[in-house]
Amino acid sequence: MSEAFVTRFAPSPSGELHLGNVRTALFNVLLARHHGGRVLLRIEDTDAERTGEAHVAQLLSDLTWLGLDWDAGPGRDAPGGPWRQSERASLYAPLYAQLEARQLAYPCYCTPVELNLSRLAQLNSGRPPRYAGTCRHLDAGERAARAASGLRPTLRFRVPEGGRVEFDDLVHGPQSTATDEIGDFIIRRDDGTAAFFFCNAVDDALMGVTLVLRGDDHLTNTPRQLLLLAALGLSAPRYGHLGLLTGSDGAPLSKRNGALSARELREAGYSAQAVCNHLYRLGHSSPALGLLSLEQMAANFSERHLQGSSAHFELPQLRHWQGEWVRALTPAAALAWLDPWLPAAEPVERRVAFVAAVRANLVTAEEVRSWCNVAFGGPLEFEAEALAEARAAGAQFFCAVAASVGAEAQLREMRTASGRSGAAFFRPLRAALTGRLHGPELGPLLSLMGADCVRARLLAMVG
Repeated sequence: MSEAFVTRFAPSPSGELHLGNVRTALFNVLLARHHGGRVLLRIEDTDAERTGEAHVAQLLSDLTWLGLDWDAGPGRDAPGGPWRQSERASLYAPLYAQLEARQLAYPCYCTPVELNLSRLAQLNSGRPPRYAGTCRHLDAGERAARAASGLRPTLRFRVPEGGRVEFDDLVHGPQSTATDEIGDFIIRRDDGTAAFFFCNAVDDALMGVTLVLRGDDHLTNTPRQLLLLAALGLSAPRYGHLGLLTGSDGAPLSKRNGALSARELREAGYSAQAVCNHLYRLGHSSPALGLLSLEQMAANFSERHLQGSSAHFELPQLRHWQGEWVRALTPAAALAWLDPWLPAAEPVERRVAFVAAVRANLVTAEEVRSWCNVAFGGPLEFEAEALAEARAAGAQFFCAVAASVGAEAQLREMRTASGRSGAAFFRPLRAALTGRLHGPELGPLLSLMGADCVRARLLAMVG
């Protein structure tokens, strides 16, 4: 393993793990595994108002389900911790003091109202909004007066004037930003907790991270963090900024355009392998075709194939990979996948027969629920076209077919009794027995339904 190659995933546990973050985690894991390096997991929880322990637990559970394991982080005994930023205040304190002593940081007493008014004034005058430097040149007396008034200061980094920040982005190539375009930024909040610009960059350096893949919404943050690390004499990782995931409407992926969280996908019965296969191909090109394991993805992953343009997440594509996964399952694996959705009261042999009958028609596990009703005598939900087909067949058809059902429901006897063949027989029969016009083979379903259920459903169409 190459100790010199270290990536990280650093989520904020303020909500559910969305697919943009899942892709970021996946790409960092694959890049590290490709190069024989290490993956760190850091929990960025300094914002106490937005952080929840339930979110932390769900995050760890989701990553474990996805197979995105980490070498150092929560639950892993490795040097470099603590792995939660809320526990690293003692590491940050001397760095703040160093910056203040060298006059590279200063207390800022501006209130949120004052900052908002300043921002609006800049926007109204056609200037880009940035901190106006109100507290940058306060002398000791002025600071003391503001402190005496009860104002709690933030700590701002003093951005050097007249310079440039240049770096080579792994995805977007050479970048250059004038420091005069960067306002002095907050590195410590007024409650004493570390702000993102500070702790995110500092922890990467202290933990030995050498490469960071993250969304390109962070691209404008990078010059600030490079300035900060240079001022502290800390090594900076190389950065690569990925184009954001968007929905089919081209807007950033969100609940509004159908985005699902990792938990929601898991609970709907999607497989982790299908999710990873779809995300692997969003913003990363690969010659490897077909359903891949994480090991195969890592072997074929290359930073040279990363793309800076936005990538569209499309549910039909996820369903494609899910279908590929379902078709690759062994019978035993298919039963294990579907078992949580199956009626516990049904004997195991009936559950096995049911899975064999319906698995080819399933994409997600939650779709099995309606087929459970079909096979085990539950209420049917009729598709409109199916109901119309059944009613058009007429009472005489269903009476004749129902009369042919003896101890067992056999398609041959039912077809003979109906006097029909082909679609004229199978379409109305399937519609009456399943509520739809397409689905698994009828023979195995009839065996699962049992003669009494079949007869009752046929006669229900008579009235």
